[in-house]
Amino acid sequence: MSSNASPILNHENISEATINRLSLYSRLLATLALEGVTVVSSKELSERTDFTATQIRRDLAYFGQFGKRGIGYEVAALKGAVDKILGVHVPRKVALIGVGNLGSALLGYRVLREHNFEIVAAFDNDSDKWDRTINNVVIQNIEELPETVQSKQIEIGIIAVPLHAAQNALNCLVAAGVKAVLNFAPAHLTVPRHIKLRNVDLSIELEGLSYFLQHQVP
Repeated sequence: MSSNASPILNHENISEATINRLSLYSRLLATLALEGVTVVSSKELSERTDFTATQIRRDLAYFGQFGKRGIGYEVAALKGAVDKILGVHVPRKVALIGVGNLGSALLGYRVLREHNFEIVAAFDNDSDKWDRTINNVVIQNIEELPETVQSKQIEIGIIAVPLHAAQNALNCLVAAGVKAVLNFAPAHLTVPRHIKLRNVDLSIELEGLSYFLQHQVP
């Protein structure tokens, strides 16, 4: 059973929807491993997701050949391959900007570390918060960001500041050399082409649920 991923020519051709599905496959494979499942078919994966077996096979085929026809995928090997594709087989160090209610909650969110993401530095412009420690992370002055990013080899930034401060926070991360940013502020940010920005707007998700409740058939 082959589990070696072969590089594709252009990763930019891979949609974010595909990448998101890979993350879901990784979580499902981890669950299957805990259940003692060693081999799984695309049909069985389909039955435990919202995706067809064809979609699952197509997503994996972008990156190489996995499993054998009529037999299926070796769960542990496929989990390792998918994690390597996602780049989570190595630890990723993260900087957090904004230590309000959301930022403080993120500092205590253990699931991040379970998936190989560790917030190693936190920054805020409120001097009253400087030098405080939350879950072993010391809150720093935002002016210390460039030096900290370099010394701690930080690759990812998280923005958890109010709307009006989000663009400046992004600019600081870019100037410090961070190339991947997760933004929780409900703001449209201007970002250089070489920076990968993902936005998480909780209000949009809740409004989608509100729409469902408003228009559901009794």
